[in-house]
Amino acid sequence: MTRSLLAALAATVALPAFANGELNLYSSRHYDTDERLYSDFEEMTGIKINRIEGNADELIARMEAEGANSPADVFLTVDTVRLTRAKDLGLLQPVESEVLEAAIPAYLQDDDNQWFGFSQRARILFYDKEDVANPPATYQDLADPAYEGMICIRSATNVYTQNIVAALIAHLGEEAIQDWATAVVGNFARDPQGGDTDQLRGLASGECDIAMSNTYYFARALRRDVDGLGAEELEGIGWVFPNQNDIGAHMNISGGGVATHAPNRDNAVAFLEYLASEQAQEYFSAGNDEYPAVPGVALSDSVAQLGIFRPDVIDLSTIAENIQAANRVLTNAGWE
Repeated sequence: MTRSLLAALAATVALPAFANGELNLYSSRHYDTDERLYSDFEEMTGIKINRIEGNADELIARMEAEGANSPADVFLTVDTVRLTRAKDLGLLQPVESEVLEAAIPAYLQDDDNQWFGFSQRARILFYDKEDVANPPATYQDLADPAYEGMICIRSATNVYTQNIVAALIAHLGEEAIQDWATAVVGNFARDPQGGDTDQLRGLASGECDIAMSNTYYFARALRRDVDGLGAEELEGIGWVFPNQNDIGAHMNISGGGVATHAPNRDNAVAFLEYLASEQAQEYFSAGNDEYPAVPGVALSDSVAQLGIFRPDVIDLSTIAENIQAANRVLTNAGWE
């Protein structure tokens, strides 16, 4: 593919059909709104996307079993843990792309250019405005005995939990976060259960007073009806972007990379470059209430309502390096 063609793609200009018009996408993104992303790419390029969708771990296992015969061109998933696992298993290859290097901030790229982040979700704290007069201002505050019996949060097996603990270890050290995690477990309102929306429902039902969730679940509820999170329930929920005076709010990503044995490598790179285009970046926000990875791209109204904040810009590769330590901390803390 020529550089001028890549530039045209990044600018979302209509493109001619490619010589090899297929792309095999292994994706664990499960959002109906992504249909628009795929159809726009197909219309712009003439490349037909063949989607193989499923659980990220299952897709990784499938790629590993398929080996050199794998038809996978792109692996797309919703967390750093699985992207790192795919890399460590040799399932991704380096991508040298001026378009991606220019568009995606360095901290949202793998150090070896084997994967890139394309959208973000801030993992922040929500609270019952009636019952919590002094909400926690930092992640560290969750360990305060004043919040005993108040916290709803996801399980230790959840990648979002693992990611934020890994990030905190990177910032503050394993010993300090071991003490923190043990204290947080002591403040649980209930055993960890359910997804992020369930944590927010826990606030709405009064089962807990403080919860941790990715922003896009709350923003989605602001935009459309979500069972158990109607206008009345949302009115009673406040939110805090933690650690605004130091490390910033933790960010989770959705990202992808080119498979090691990609039979349609040029098309795969073109697809990643398309995901970094302004058109696709705007749709990550408008269609799925996420934050774009590319700076300066407009936010949807539902996301903008949450306000401006300082994100944690720790290199995601550093978080990945601390996942093993995070799992150790969680186990030792009795975080189920």
